[in-house]
Amino acid sequence: MKRRLTATEVVANLAKLDNWRLNGDGDQVVIEKTFTFDSFHQTMAFVNALAFIAHGKNHHPELVLRSQHCVVRYQTHDVSGITLADFESATRVDALLTPTPA
Repeated sequence: MKRRLTATEVVANLAKLDNWRLNGDGDQVVIEKTFTFDSFHQTMAFVNALAFIAHGKNHHPELVLRSQHCVVRYQTHDVSGITLADFESATRVDALLTPTPA
């Protein structure tokens, strides 16, 4: 069972992520990040890769899609709050754009 994190736990986990932030309050709070791309095609490739990961983990974000950027928002709706699954998913999303060492 997923457990809603305390405010202290959310802040501690958020500090481990790059450029993710809190948005909203109460039961509507989410962690979110805006990803910017050079073209619509790059944005869609990112969204498709993110969808593949989300489907595999059965943990789906809210997406706000524009031609050259995408806002990714995570919250665990089952507990009306943020869980470790949200932070794990955010880490996976960031990894999509992290170059692998040669």
